[in-house]
Amino acid sequence: MGQEIDSSYFTQDDFQRFVARLREETAVLEAWFNGQHFACDPSIGGLELEAWLVDDQGCPAPVNQPYLERLNNPLVVPELSVFNVEFNTPEQPLQGDVLSRMHAALEGLWTQCDHTAAELNARLAMIGILPTVREQDLTLASISRVVRYRALNEQVLRMRKGKPLQLDIRGSEVLRTEHYDVMLEAATTSFQIHLQVQPSEAVAFFNTAVMLSAPMVAATANSPYLFGKDLWAETRIPLFEQAVAVGGDLQGDDPAYRRVTFGSSYLRQSMLEIFLENLTHYPPLLPVCNEQPPERLSHLRLHNGTIWRWNRPLVGFDRAGIPHLRIEHRVMPAGPSIVDTIANMAFFYGAIHALARAPTPLMQDLSFAGSRANFYAAAQDGLQAEISWGGQRVSVRWVLLEELLPLARQGLESLDIHRADIDNYLGIITARIASGRTGADWQRAFVAYHGRDMLALTAAYLDRQRCGLPVHEWGFA
Repeated sequence: MGQEIDSSYFTQDDFQRFVARLREETAVLEAWFNGQHFACDPSIGGLELEAWLVDDQGCPAPVNQPYLERLNNPLVVPELSVFNVEFNTPEQPLQGDVLSRMHAALEGLWTQCDHTAAELNARLAMIGILPTVREQDLTLASISRVVRYRALNEQVLRMRKGKPLQLDIRGSEVLRTEHYDVMLEAATTSFQIHLQVQPSEAVAFFNTAVMLSAPMVAATANSPYLFGKDLWAETRIPLFEQAVAVGGDLQGDDPAYRRVTFGSSYLRQSMLEIFLENLTHYPPLLPVCNEQPPERLSHLRLHNGTIWRWNRPLVGFDRAGIPHLRIEHRVMPAGPSIVDTIANMAFFYGAIHALARAPTPLMQDLSFAGSRANFYAAAQDGLQAEISWGGQRVSVRWVLLEELLPLARQGLESLDIHRADIDNYLGIITARIASGRTGADWQRAFVAYHGRDMLALTAAYLDRQRCGLPVHEWGFA
């Protein structure tokens, strides 16, 4: 979805041509899977971090166009709304001091970007849902000047036959509203982890990412408030799913094939299964055709970018043009701090390497339906959730502390990550889980102490974020 397009107007012929190109490129991809035509490099990691631009009151600042023009950095790009941007850092092999280097790279980029924001009387904020955002902020008047975003809005509404999007989130409180465009999605800012995997391990790693989704979202929840309502620990999950609520299934409206989805099943043989599912079940949203050769997979990759699985398979190309396989783990919110972000990444990389390479696959004891139920329970209840694990119902905090953190250490050690980095970043996760202080928990504790003042909450959050301490060390008095 990072690809820009030239027009938001499409004809029936555009859709037919696009589907034909999509079939052709899916056949190319199938031949590559059959012939093992992918790079077999060691594990490589990367990240994307979405952020808010806010004014001196902590309210959304609609300045991303002048901001990006002034910044002039290809690693920072526009997001759906004029008050959101996305940060990227170069992907690196997962070895040695990679965690410290990623930390330094992200912190340096963030500092530079925050200084540029200050020149426009704004500042940056990393948080899953900005507490001060209002529904009236999320209209087409605030859409970024990017053609593909306007096209996306038009096509979603076309597929819905003009029916408004229904928001119905039931948590600690209840929020119901109707919205007539896709701009609700702009309220959800995330931290996305990329992992390049070897073809022989792709199935095990992808399925493990699916199973880890519940513990990861419980450990990183940072989105309890939307429009002043206290909802889920990670309200970003139901908000995103309902903000682009389009049934994907060509044969009906099967929930497993919504545009934003946990998915339909574990992989059995290869990642190809998901790309075949894309072709079979999902009509194109952006039928933009070009003349690139089928081997560039440009139509297949654009189509895949308009299907927002919480764990998304990707096909990329290295500088030599050799294709590789990646997993995009999309379940985590942005924030609360840079060091929390790197700790979250370290925990995921360690846990997935240990579990995916374990002699007995975890999926033998956890069905796909169980993983999906775990995910929504963790998104709703955070560290208080109970999930299915090892054939029994247990606290997600127990799973994190007693099983996954030791495994994450083993996984990072197997990658020859520096011991000091392992101790530092996994120590942050351990302290966060033991204290019960995620970003969502901190926000709720602040409100319990000071009352429901979203301006005060946001100001206090931003002050602590700027100090750089991990969230479990934040005070709220």
